Amino acid sequence: MPSAKLAGPAPGRRPPGPVILHSAPLVVPVCTVPIRGGAVAIGGERVLAVGPRAELLPAYPSAQELRWPGMIVAGLVDACAAAPAPAPGVTARGGVLSDLADGPALPGISYVEVTSAGEEEWEEHNRDAVITAIREAERPRVVGIAAHARDPHVLEDVALLARTFGLRLMVRLDRHSPVELDETGVLGPLCHVASGRSLDPGERKLLRLRRTAVALCPPEPSQAQDALALLDEGNTVAFGSRGPAGTPPTGPLGLAGAIRRRARELRLRPRELDRRLVEAATLGGARALGMDRGRGRIGSLAAGTRADFAVFDARGRYPYAALLSQPPCLATVVGGVLTRES
Repeated sequence: MPSAKLAGPAPGRRPPGPVILHSAPLVVPVCTVPIRGGAVAIGGERVLAVGPRAELLPAYPSAQELRWPGMIVAGLVDACAAAPAPAPGVTARGGVLSDLADGPALPGISYVEVTSAGEEEWEEHNRDAVITAIREAERPRVVGIAAHARDPHVLEDVALLARTFGLRLMVRLDRHSPVELDETGVLGPLCHVASGRSLDPGERKLLRLRRTAVALCPPEPSQAQDALALLDEGNTVAFGSRGPAGTPPTGPLGLAGAIRRRARELRLRPRELDRRLVEAATLGGARALGMDRGRGRIGSLAAGTRADFAVFDARGRYPYAALLSQPPCLATVVGGVLTRES
């Protein structure tokens, strides 16, 4: 298997702080091909380089090395989080917080929920409360709006508010169809929808045209054909753990693995399905949250990305298939900080 191009620090510049080298039999950066005998060099909260261990060791001779069994993978992203505790391997989440004074457990986006029953309630009480919450949210928290109101006039104003403040939007498709959301101006590249139901071809096309990501949520695994259609047609696909009331939360890899199993039961074998499902669980979630670009980006591993990744006790000739079998998570690294799983 070809190796990824080694990207190290710029000539003449010293990496920030002590360098830690995480190495494993396999590294899955997601944005490039998997690397056998790979390593990830991190300095502080950023990735300095990703490549073969044999090349990174001499490039960082004073680095402290942590050697892991199994596989290092770009951190999983939960695009519509449910439970307070993240699933194993999740390093970023997008979810509704009832109290923005509480610190975020993980990087991602904290969404202020809008559930106003009508325009009068929104104008008289809730609009100012939402604006105040947005303005007073302590940085570096990233804030968005969860547009869960049913009234179209409220949704129109929420969309305008989001554009004014440059905020991301999240909306669930159990309340509105994509067509209704489009008419109110909610859909667009700053929005992602959480869906636990099948989408017809017209809905998938509208979301694709509006560059709106789709976070598949439970019980989506039973609708594998719909998930495959979204992937095949070019929609941006992510995974979210929030499902209907009473549905146990499932992490991104759990949902991806369930879709894969269902596809096999139906004798569906799309090309490179395993890779695309792992990409949806990582980079797809980052795209849904608008955090897949620039320095400090998430969902992949490369020089300049945030040092977010997970270590799984996964082995085998086929890395993506091994990940989708839900192997044990040994540890996560979030912003360079290591947490070992108990």
